[in-house]
Amino acid sequence: MDADEILMDAEERMEAAVGHLASELSGLRSGRASPALVDRLQVEAYGTATPLSQMAQIGCPEPRQILIKPYDPSIIKEIERAIQSSDLGLNPSSDGKVIRLNLPPLSEERRKQLAKVVKDNGEKTHIAIRNVRRDANKHADTAQTDKVVTQDDCARLKDEIQELTKRYEGKVDELVKKKTEALMEV
Repeated sequence: MDADEILMDAEERMEAAVGHLASELSGLRSGRASPALVDRLQVEAYGTATPLSQMAQIGCPEPRQILIKPYDPSIIKEIERAIQSSDLGLNPSSDGKVIRLNLPPLSEERRKQLAKVVKDNGEKTHIAIRNVRRDANKHADTAQTDKVVTQDDCARLKDEIQELTKRYEGKVDELVKKKTEALMEV
């Protein structure tokens, strides 16, 4: 691997880690309703588990309500069952055509628990980014040993890898900060 390939690989992997964090955080409930809260919920229908987002239209007509309109109304009971058996703690109400999920306000204790989960997810992402940095530095050392890059180029490459690491850790911190603020606002 040459220097550009090492840097490109590291950046792609760091970007993937931050993207995964953003996806995880969007599924956490904050003060407002969000379709992401139920998007990935697996519904057992037609003999297979399928994500809810592929079986229904999901929207938020009000700040504390999620509206789920199945493409096939015959699976409404399966969707209700999946919501009730999930760890969301929501009680679906159905009129036979659509399902409404009313989100009660979060208690202060629950907000603090969720903020801790956000912080833990952020720390796991920091670790993933540092692991990418470690791997990229190993590749740089290997490239120097194999005489693909010079010693000076290897040092510059490691500096660029460190800058990349700082930039992506900053993105993680920003995501965690925004989600924590959203959780704590009443």
